[in-house]
Amino acid sequence: MPNDQKKAEKKVDRRVKYSKMVIKNSFIKLLKEKSIAKITIKEICALADVNRATFYAHYIDQYDLLHQIESDLVDDVKDYLANYDPNAPDRTTAEMLEKILEYIKANAELVDLLLNANGDISFEEDIIMILARLDLLPTAIGKDMDQEDAEYAFLFFANGCIGVIKQWLKDGMTKPTHDTALLIYDLITKGQEKFFLR
Repeated sequence: MPNDQKKAEKKVDRRVKYSKMVIKNSFIKLLKEKSIAKITIKEICALADVNRATFYAHYIDQYDLLHQIESDLVDDVKDYLANYDPNAPDRTTAEMLEKILEYIKANAELVDLLLNANGDISFEEDIIMILARLDLLPTAIGKDMDQEDAEYAFLFFANGCIGVIKQWLKDGMTKPTHDTALLIYDLITKGQEKFFLR
């Protein structure tokens, strides 16, 4: 490929990245102020200083933009955890929870917005699935519990975890990450022993 063509492609790629960045940042700014249903494409474009054609070149609508922001964040969490082996002998569930909370704290503004403010339920479900894949929550509880009840129990613990994380964010993460991870872990294990194991 000729050098001129490579340079031209890099220039286009930089423009695309820049356009998507300003659109995303403008949308997030608006999402802090109002619900997604009240945000218009016109507002996003005006704030980002791009035309509608540029917006529609990358997104179907504001809901598609939100979904892509959420998907990017979920992928980022997975990448962040990829090199952290939960099955290593020296790893514990509490350490894995702490690792996730460290990521959340580093990206607190966006995560808080998606969980607490004007995001949607699918993001919570994605976070729950990450917890499930990492075996951070019990999936089969008690020898006498059938599969349906085990699924209910899993959702009970998963939504409890999300609730604690939401409150932790609302409180400005004043409770140390390590202590919050241990709290979640204790709630899971002690709740499990007290109410579900027989």
